[in-house]
Amino acid sequence: MSKIGIATSSMLIDLNISVWTAKKLDRSVSQEVDESKEAKFRAGNYNKNLLAGTALLNNIVKYAANVRLWGNRNTLPWSDAGTRLLPMANFLNYKARLNDHEQEFNALVQNFLLKYPALVDAAAFNLGKLFNREEYPTADQIAHKFKFAYMFSPVPTAGDFRVDIGETALNELRDQFELNANAKVERAMKEAWSRLHEVLTHMSERLTDTDDGKHREFRDSLVHNAVELTTMLSALNVTNDPMLETARKELAETLVGVDAKELREHKDVRDEVKTRVDDILSKFSF
Repeated sequence: MSKIGIATSSMLIDLNISVWTAKKLDRSVSQEVDESKEAKFRAGNYNKNLLAGTALLNNIVKYAANVRLWGNRNTLPWSDAGTRLLPMANFLNYKARLNDHEQEFNALVQNFLLKYPALVDAAAFNLGKLFNREEYPTADQIAHKFKFAYMFSPVPTAGDFRVDIGETALNELRDQFELNANAKVERAMKEAWSRLHEVLTHMSERLTDTDDGKHREFRDSLVHNAVELTTMLSALNVTNDPMLETARKELAETLVGVDAKELREHKDVRDEVKTRVDDILSKFSF
């Protein structure tokens, strides 16, 4: 598949999730700190957490962060603005999960807004003299600060130019566009290779026994993440790179029937898996 040919096998996704921070600069406290430390100039700012002591907002912040991480794992980078490349092979599963995440996010926000008045009352106790009720907007005022928005769009091609600037200039624009698009595809594929390299090197390091022959500590995610990546790379290989597919298959075959418990308990299994992982690392140019 040509690099520009991914326009027919992929699409672009812009995912934007925003959350109210509940942070407020307290100028008087900032000044008090500076004066107490005898600073001659403003040395710092005291940003107050208006909802300190409550977890509902923090739960939304964590959920939004996890969704962003999930989105990045299932896509590849495309532009510095945050647009991601989504292979069509992964679209249906991605869209279904995205809908679930959106519903869960909205449910968390609605629950937070419903309990917000009580959270403000609790903040009056939790913050003590730092509490100032005038700093708290109403639930209606902060509702619009929560957003879960996304937009799918086609991968543009050089033929999309529709301007009347002369044939020479138009050809230059198309050449420039193609170079830029190819660079983005190369960047996306570089990340796919980077993810594989990161998993392989981490496995190799954790499966290397200590000098006294004992296994190093590792979590079940050591195997789970590697297996998940072998599945994901089937879709993320947007240029059908045969070398990446070969490396992916070799890792997948290495992990057949392997689990973390077995790796911890059996040195011969650890050694075999590590040998095969190291072989993949040495065989391919990461």
